[in-house]
Amino acid sequence: MTHSACMQESKSSMMKPFQLALQGHLHGNSQRSSENEDGQLRAELENLELWAKFQAVNNEMIVTKSGRRMFPVVQLRFSGLEPRGMYSIYLEFVQLSGHRWKYMNGDWVPGGKAEPAPQQAVYIHPESPNFGSHWMESSVSFAKVKLTNKPSAPQGQIVLNSLHKYEPRVHIVKVTTEDDGQHVGTFNFPEAEFVAVTAYQNEEVTALKIRHNPFAKAFLDGRERTEHQVKVEVAETSNEIQIQPINQSE
Repeated sequence: MTHSACMQESKSSMMKPFQLALQGHLHGNSQRSSENEDGQLRAELENLELWAKFQAVNNEMIVTKSGRRMFPVVQLRFSGLEPRGMYSIYLEFVQLSGHRWKYMNGDWVPGGKAEPAPQQAVYIHPESPNFGSHWMESSVSFAKVKLTNKPSAPQGQIVLNSLHKYEPRVHIVKVTTEDDGQHVGTFNFPEAEFVAVTAYQNEEVTALKIRHNPFAKAFLDGRERTEHQVKVEVAETSNEIQIQPINQSE
């Protein structure tokens, strides 16, 4: 068996407890707040102030064939887990509403019937499974998540439909046996809702991405800047984007 086949089989085996434990939980009975029923287990979204800025202008996330990382990054802080219990953490992207969206006159409006939600929209945190003490000792980052619109994307990338709205949800599964798991909690974060796009539509979203993302340079990957280098300056008093050539001597 090849290395890639082994990796894919390993990922599939890690998904089995999730599918068993969360049957009936994925698209219903999720907690809207960050506290579950017993009031002890918590999953708090970090950088709330930054997420609020994007929520105010209807956030957008780029999807590409090769996969694009998210900004802002979903980063959580957990509490209330059993320190010696073994848990796996899953990040799911739930497709919202029954229609697709289009950007018109500065706003997102319904634009036709929604496409079927992709099946590959759940990401297993790479440190799963792990002790509760591990998940609680520091913030848990999903910085390695990549969003794509390619149906045949490699295992580990999240397939989304462009021009559809999504909401991140986090599922915690307690590992009980090799092939089973116990659903512990589901937490959704409306602050992190976004529209999947292949290119940013709202200039305010573009400006925020450039202002707060240290890796954003004219919203282009380094691989795409093959002929001309540019830098982007965002005026502090407005959302105007100014693109100027980079001085090679800088």
